[in-house]
Amino acid sequence: MKKEKDEAIIKSGLEIHQQIDSSKLFCRCPSILRKDKPDYEIERKLHVIAGESGEIDEAAKFESSLGKKFVYQGYYDNCCLVELDEEPPREINQKALKIALQISLLLNCEIVQNTQIMRKTVINGSNVSGFQRTVLIARKGHIETSFGKVGIDSIFLEEDSARPSSSKEEDDPELENSRTYKLDRLGIPLVEIATTPDMKTGEQIKESALKIGEILRACKVRRGIGTIRQDLNISIKSGNKESERVEIKGFQEPRIMIETVEKEVERQKKCLEEKKCRKEVRKAEKDGSTSFLRPMPGSARMYPETDLPLLHISREMINEAKKDLPRMKHEIKSELKTSGLSEEMINIIMQENKLSEFKELLEVYNNPNLIAKVLVLWKKEISSREKISENKLGEKLTIDVLESILNLIKNKEIDESRAKKIMEDIAKGNEINDALKIEKLENLEDEVLKIVKEKPGLNLNAYMGLIMAKFKGKVSGKEVMEILKKIVK
Repeated sequence: MKKEKDEAIIKSGLEIHQQIDSSKLFCRCPSILRKDKPDYEIERKLHVIAGESGEIDEAAKFESSLGKKFVYQGYYDNCCLVELDEEPPREINQKALKIALQISLLLNCEIVQNTQIMRKTVINGSNVSGFQRTVLIARKGHIETSFGKVGIDSIFLEEDSARPSSSKEEDDPELENSRTYKLDRLGIPLVEIATTPDMKTGEQIKESALKIGEILRACKVRRGIGTIRQDLNISIKSGNKESERVEIKGFQEPRIMIETVEKEVERQKKCLEEKKCRKEVRKAEKDGSTSFLRPMPGSARMYPETDLPLLHISREMINEAKKDLPRMKHEIKSELKTSGLSEEMINIIMQENKLSEFKELLEVYNNPNLIAKVLVLWKKEISSREKISENKLGEKLTIDVLESILNLIKNKEIDESRAKKIMEDIAKGNEINDALKIEKLENLEDEVLKIVKEKPGLNLNAYMGLIMAKFKGKVSGKEVMEILKKIVK
């Protein structure tokens, strides 16, 4: 942001919700989103209740005043009585808990070893019970950015809400005033990360969001639209005036993050001038502006979950999470660079998530760039040219098949240039053994001698290239080299 005399001082923090890739948090239903017709529907009307403090939350009171009834659509195979609020929750999902611990450790947090599962009042219709289960996992962490450290205030593990049945904004139910919800998403594990409110510029906010995103993607989290939701809490001080904190929902498009911050600062400056500032929740619009959603929720909506005991996170569980701690993308890139892989190929391997296969094939034949081509680049080219889906092609060009091709190259039975042709032959339906077959020519030595006489004075490798090109790699490179060594002095 440009420095100006009347520039406001920003105080802001991020709140990120990321789905974890496991079954649901308090039952064992699979985390699968459905597109087919629901198996059943139920109808509920949600009522506001007081939180642990004995007070009624303002946001909950606002939603309750609307007097809405909600319809919930479910599926027999991934929505059970827990989602319907007809059965107590089961023990917390241990796989989801381990992933949340790993995220916490990568964010340099202190694990809370004894913690209480809580209920958070939510009566906008996105939870059948009228509350969301949530538990504090870690706190007092930080990330490193070019602006210095940004604190991580807290990390919670909680269950996701139901999603609107319409396709409109179904990636974030809090942004839609829905009356009909699907229960397939209700209960999917979410990790909630809240930073400390000390980010001062749009650039710092954006960098912090991207840094946390990189850490999340290193762990076993769900990917795709709707699997991550990001909010911004922001207030300003302009002159001797301070605005109320505003929560901006749907703040997750990197392209307009800085613009959204700038426009919200200007809006809050105007509110200060007109003495119209208030605590509220707003929605991030595509043009960088924000619009009103509802009043700001408060702490009065939290109260203990009485159907579950205290959660104890043992030292053994923490050590187990540390033992399998995922590596960061920049660390993996650095390692791949030392192997001699080009920047382009590094990006291809990372994007396609082929690191383990790459390392496996590198053990067979130490040529990183060739392996990247065999594993990803040539597969994509063949898939496009032959009009074969990448999944179908993967069934033919398995890791074992690619290993067989590389072994032939390693043993100098075929030239590297032959690898792509073999892959194409297999893709077209040729038997693997036929595609890998090396032609035996009775007059191979005569053919080699003829080429040497036609091009006198070349070195062994130059002759090898000419011969393998002539026979399109179908003769044994090992045999050709043995003949060349006898002929070329």
